Amino acid sequence: MDRAGHLRSNQATLDQMWAKAKIVHFSDGRLAVSPGATELDFLNSTEIAALIKSGEFKAGEKYFLGLDVLDSEPYFAWNSDHPKSQSDDAPDGYATLREIGGDLNEMQMELALHTVALSNWHKTHPHCARCGAPTSVAMGGSVRKCDADQSEHYPRTDCAVIVLVRDADDRILLGRQPIWPEGRFSCFAGFLEPGETFEQCVQREVYEESGVAVREINYLGSQPWPFPASIMISFEAITDFPEVARPDGEEIVEIKWLSRAQFNEQVAAGSLSLPPIMSVSRKMIDRWLYA
Repeated sequence: MDRAGHLRSNQATLDQMWAKAKIVHFSDGRLAVSPGATELDFLNSTEIAALIKSGEFKAGEKYFLGLDVLDSEPYFAWNSDHPKSQSDDAPDGYATLREIGGDLNEMQMELALHTVALSNWHKTHPHCARCGAPTSVAMGGSVRKCDADQSEHYPRTDCAVIVLVRDADDRILLGRQPIWPEGRFSCFAGFLEPGETFEQCVQREVYEESGVAVREINYLGSQPWPFPASIMISFEAITDFPEVARPDGEEIVEIKWLSRAQFNEQVAAGSLSLPPIMSVSRKMIDRWLYA
């Protein structure tokens, strides 16, 4: 996708593109999906006008997502809830990003991540942080502008690190949070604190959660994670003291060192379950497993 930021300031252009755009519908925390829930179900402006006229959905808000780099086709998101729905409802034709993310292709995943991240931010920032007055969508959804003092407010993204810890024998250290199902293990992660580098955050989070000191911190990649508004920065790191690893008992209640053979045995036996396929943590684990 070309986010085409230069087009956001021209409302007439945005209106023209909306009339011919492919539109991602986000409603009550869920995305409109095709039958079988394997891909996004794009709407057009005529269909959306009919849904609003019928009273099935509120007028909602429109966000410009960008242009297809191959044919310049415009894409928008439409953030509109059902007037009587509840956040825990699961209407036919809609699914959460967690539910559908593993089935989306790269293009649709990018659109879904952008849609969910923008929608989450807009829903939680209806008022000006300076004066408390209502704010309105501006710049194609990339900004909210205060109706009173005209100050501009931009989407917030929280930086978080996620780390795959290895030892000298190339085993990996995984941990389990208490809110996860029994048997679910993943990499260590945490939010960046003010005045902290990513590398310092890696060292602190791993030490706080497992008691392990790490070195050779290497950047692997990143992933938008709009649950509700994070960017996951992934690293690998080495520890020379695997024997001291202990769960902190609060954020992490169980840890385990795994060789590839042990990993495969436990997955096959059903005693080890993994993060979802769409997650960067799963990609990090798979990268190690198939190295």
